[in-house]
Amino acid sequence: MNTIKKIAIYVLLTGAAGLFYSNGAWAGIPIEQWTQASGVQVYLVQSQAIPMLDVEIDFDAGSRRDAADQAGLASVTAGMTSKGVLASDAEPALDENALSEAWADLGASFGADASGDRMSFSLRSLTYPDLLSKATQLAARQLGEPAFPPAIWQRERETLNAAIREANTRPATLAARAFSAAVYGQHPYGFEMTEATLARISVADMKAMYRALILPCRAKVTIVGAVNRAQADSLVTQLFSRLSPAASVAGNATAPSACPALPAVAEVAPLGQALEKRIAFDSAQTHVLIGQPGFKRDDPDYFALTVGNYILGGGGFVSRLTTEVREKRGLSYSVYSYFAPGLHAGAFTLGLQTRPDQTSQAVQVSRDVLAKFVANGPTETELQAAKDHLIGGFALRIDSNRKLLDNVASMAWNKLPLDYLATWTQQVKKVSAADIRAAFARKLQPDKMVTVVLGNPS
Repeated sequence: MNTIKKIAIYVLLTGAAGLFYSNGAWAGIPIEQWTQASGVQVYLVQSQAIPMLDVEIDFDAGSRRDAADQAGLASVTAGMTSKGVLASDAEPALDENALSEAWADLGASFGADASGDRMSFSLRSLTYPDLLSKATQLAARQLGEPAFPPAIWQRERETLNAAIREANTRPATLAARAFSAAVYGQHPYGFEMTEATLARISVADMKAMYRALILPCRAKVTIVGAVNRAQADSLVTQLFSRLSPAASVAGNATAPSACPALPAVAEVAPLGQALEKRIAFDSAQTHVLIGQPGFKRDDPDYFALTVGNYILGGGGFVSRLTTEVREKRGLSYSVYSYFAPGLHAGAFTLGLQTRPDQTSQAVQVSRDVLAKFVANGPTETELQAAKDHLIGGFALRIDSNRKLLDNVASMAWNKLPLDYLATWTQQVKKVSAADIRAAFARKLQPDKMVTVVLGNPS
């Protein structure tokens, strides 16, 4: 095994992406941004600590683009991009084994996944010129010429069906499914991949989705690593060299950067009234989920809600829910709350597990704590402790290239200002108890929430 490959494998396996700056210097992170003629939006952070490169490519092709009867289409399409590439010019086709071996030989990695909003492709490679060039060429083939082999899809579908059947035996899965359906209603955020929806997904469906959504003009590319702007721009051009421009998809002579408009996705509907679902399941613990649609990521209340939720239930053992539900009453080992904002209003969730004979009390105490927090907000002592923790721990959010990549990609995706990371601590410092009380009152309605209780009916 050659030296470069040994180094690459070591870095990839250990996740040692390297520190961007020494502690305390993160406030000056420079983010360069430009748009190529093809429409690709590029965000670059130069990090010269080690010869590594991390790249994330995001498209508006997440599960919010799935039809209800084909839930899971985005997810399986992303997964199938690693199952082989087509032959082109003088390059032979690569099946999934040959593709995997090619990446292993380079000591690099490239893969895709889909979330509710995005389909994301991730490249990691050393930046030695010969190695990075080969990794970029291979990534371009996988991004632009995925094979979507039908036989492999049949195998993958059976594997997914088996996983679904196994997941259906888990109480946590069933509770989460019922909660999601009740909170989101007919919105795609609430769609569930099932054996029935998988049966309706064909290779032709994957190819059609890919052709329509995976276009350069729809891409946002985030790069963190040991490259300069010229190198990054050349790398992005090469990555997209095998994808069709928007003009060919639109079927007209418009400029390549002019993407055809995508259908609008409706917003998550607010809940009109409280809903309680009790599901009988033979288990030692009762699973409880309480919540409602929350807020979108670009909401101006973001920082007030983030700080407030740390106090309410996101701070682990120092949260108010833990104090009242666990410490004072012993009703649950763990109780938590969180928001999941996206392009649409992601759910606010309060969750816990408790003994069946304590279920009613645990639910009532949790509701009371939530209602009191929404009505009155935090104390000044709670607020200061939350700020100290969040500000003190901020450097750990960006202490590696990978973490920094995640943050900058999120900024790009959600159209946040380029100084977002530099001003993050100042935004947290500015939050007052009144801000939190007002923000929670605007977003949460404790008397109109979904409550799912799954467990032994006795």
